[in-house]
Amino acid sequence: MATHNLNSTKEIILLGLSSDRTTQILLFVLVLLMYIFILVGNLGVIALVQLESHLQTPMYFFLSHLSSAEICFVTTNLPQLLDQLLTGRGVISLARCALQMYTTLSLGCIEAFLLGVMAYDRYLAVCRPLVYVTIMEKRRQFQLASACWLAGFSIAAICSSLTFRHTFCHSCCINHFVCEIPMVVKMACDDTSVTELIIVVFAGVVILGPFLLIVTSYCLILFSVLKMRSATGLRKVFSTCGSHLLAVLVFYGPSTLNYIIPHEGEAADNDKKVAVFYLVFTPLLNPLIYTLRNKDIHEAMAKLVRRWQS
Repeated sequence: MATHNLNSTKEIILLGLSSDRTTQILLFVLVLLMYIFILVGNLGVIALVQLESHLQTPMYFFLSHLSSAEICFVTTNLPQLLDQLLTGRGVISLARCALQMYTTLSLGCIEAFLLGVMAYDRYLAVCRPLVYVTIMEKRRQFQLASACWLAGFSIAAICSSLTFRHTFCHSCCINHFVCEIPMVVKMACDDTSVTELIIVVFAGVVILGPFLLIVTSYCLILFSVLKMRSATGLRKVFSTCGSHLLAVLVFYGPSTLNYIIPHEGEAADNDKKVAVFYLVFTPLLNPLIYTLRNKDIHEAMAKLVRRWQS
């Protein structure tokens, strides 16, 4: 089969979620509503944290960064998906594909690292309350958040540059609705074993590293909680930590399936279905997870409503 370098390719074809026109229109309406809710929900979280002084704590500082990353994450992918569903065309330029691949991976890495940092923050708050304020002072918060963003952009740059060094087949067609590294690598006609190994290693660092930190933190939290005698204290710990743990499970499950567990043959067609969970549903659920049972958020919203009414 004749091959050429991807740099000579003008366009890439994305097959999308469905080829049926009626299904595309229904999906367009559904995804549009989800996109609006994601933007409103995450912007609302950021606004509340900035406007209410009692929410300006390390936990909500990191939560606002997570919301910011999710807004950028969905804006990288969903407008393009909406255009595909509305027009029925999945053609994307090489430059847009490369940019989307890089930003999707970098922001996904940032979210993973932020979830790990948030678990570490909860561990300090519950298990080491006497030194919590000292350890998590403003400068340390900024350093941890900056490290998450820098690490995410750096890892994405390495993986993206390795991917675009390969020679690709003439048929630049991706069975997906966005450009993601695992799908782009599959178009290569030369040996990609080294690149795939490096990507899996980085995926292990990004996914398993924070996940192990989260598991360790919550094991220590659980051990500390079991020693508590205050029912009020127990409820507060489970309320704040439970929301974060649920967000972790929603994020890590689908992303692990696509980036660490290899898919071949017909199973590879399910990649885009799995991707819907971490590209759409996770950003959709996170504002709900962190607000529905959070009394601090409820009080902040009530204060703002009373302020607007007065």
